[in-house]
Amino acid sequence: MRLFTPEQVEDFRKRGWWSDETLDDYYQRHVTGQPDKAALVDAPNRSAFAQGEPQRLTWAQVSRAVDGLAGEFLRVGLRAGDVVGIQLPNIVELALVYLAAMRIGVIVSPFPVQYREHEVAAMAEIAGFAALITAARVARRDNAANLLALQSELPTVRTVMAFGSPLPEGVVSLDAALTCCTEPELLADYRRSRTVHPNDCLTLCWTSGTEGIPKGVPRAHGDWLAILPTTAGAPGLDCESVLLCTFPMVNAGGVGGMYMPWVLTGCRLVLHHPFDLDAFVEQIETEQVTHSVSPPAVLTQLLLEPERLAMADLSSLRTMGTGSTTLTSFMIEGWEARGVEIINFFGSNEGLQLTGYRANIPDPAQRASLLPRPGNHGLPTVIPTDHLITERLVDLQTGADITEGGQPGELRLKGPSIFAGYWGGRDNPFDEQGFYKTGDTFEYLGGELQYLHFLGRSKDLIIRGGFKISPADVEDLVQDHPKVAEVAAVGMPDARLGERVCVFVVPREGESITLPEIIEYLQSRKMATFKLPERLEVVAEFPRSAIGKVLKRELRNRLLR
Repeated sequence: MRLFTPEQVEDFRKRGWWSDETLDDYYQRHVTGQPDKAALVDAPNRSAFAQGEPQRLTWAQVSRAVDGLAGEFLRVGLRAGDVVGIQLPNIVELALVYLAAMRIGVIVSPFPVQYREHEVAAMAEIAGFAALITAARVARRDNAANLLALQSELPTVRTVMAFGSPLPEGVVSLDAALTCCTEPELLADYRRSRTVHPNDCLTLCWTSGTEGIPKGVPRAHGDWLAILPTTAGAPGLDCESVLLCTFPMVNAGGVGGMYMPWVLTGCRLVLHHPFDLDAFVEQIETEQVTHSVSPPAVLTQLLLEPERLAMADLSSLRTMGTGSTTLTSFMIEGWEARGVEIINFFGSNEGLQLTGYRANIPDPAQRASLLPRPGNHGLPTVIPTDHLITERLVDLQTGADITEGGQPGELRLKGPSIFAGYWGGRDNPFDEQGFYKTGDTFEYLGGELQYLHFLGRSKDLIIRGGFKISPADVEDLVQDHPKVAEVAAVGMPDARLGERVCVFVVPREGESITLPEIIEYLQSRKMATFKLPERLEVVAEFPRSAIGKVLKRELRNRLLR
């Protein structure tokens, strides 16, 4: 499946945005050029959250497993352009499935292990999943059995495949494919019959937005390679780097920030899941990690526990990515005093990439609260694609471009990192000039207006521990509770997770309701655990605007009193 028109692709080439190379080209170079080098490493505590003992694979072993999986995918009838839904934790099998799908043009659509049947069904309907891939058990659930039971409700899903055991009858086991390719001629013939193109869709990740229905963000080889100068370039990654991936490899942070740089550089990718601070520190020491990513709260917590830091050798660590919220100069200064450069990443699945690091914003206090303005505005850069980005800051009331500092507006972008549009043409994320509307509010700062200062999301997305939660998704299910007349979900500030879900509820006349009742109801509807409300506020009525819109800003302010 091609994402951009031939005219757009030709324009990208002329502008220097794209070349003829694909991620498959890079993968093949690593397999050929460094077959005995360590490539992929499981977390040492894998058996605590997933079946199987921790694995450590060379590029030759990766290649054998990838060909085995690709052959099995072809055997069950998957072909180029098919979309496969994948629900796996950060284990080596997830990385291998991505590569196997890439080899035959199958589109991978990963989603968090926390998602339940409610979320899976919505994504399957939108994307038309041809297959589902999971494990016998995921997050203590019999996930293969659960997805097999759901298959009858998903007309496009032809097969369910899984790793591990035991598997219910009807689920295709993928374990044997990890050790050998049973269909080598089928795979070889298929590979000869098709040419991988930079415009081939490779991934379909998901963003909640603020609606109840998720939106798919497709990406091709070409625009992934346009993103990598930032995610691999800012930390200076190369083939000798060792990456520790703590974010789930299902969206921009895990896939774009860790997985794709691994495919590009051929370095070592060390997996981690779920987040465990002791395991995190241990892996940095034992694997000699050079770059990782972590929420700001975790990095601050480590600085506040000098005894823990003193017990570990973190001398290999060179850079650490973080972001998604305001940082503190204390955290940046504390880590940089230990020789670890803090990189402030602010991004999205759709292609927003703002990156502050020592070369472009050397002052820790500025890097904590400011981001570089896209394009060429006088700041130094180590990212060659920075000058290819163009932007607008738009006053949403007047529609006029903002050209002065201190005035809030929505950031809008054009450039090689911006996606083609949502899957199936849902919504229109671009303005009349073709700029992507980020939905994020910023202001220009600095003597040359060279900085952006994030003021908040234009919409009401809740971000809990890095997971984006659609308020409408929570509201839609709570609204169905027989005791609820009206509901509004908002994010309440939390020092550790950033935000937690709070629901304001107007009960039906004569009824009263408690938080445990709401949670029990949502669990019965198979909602993901991380979306469950953690606070309930019962109110008689909602504050509203003159046109009757619920004023969520006022509800959030009540939580601060």
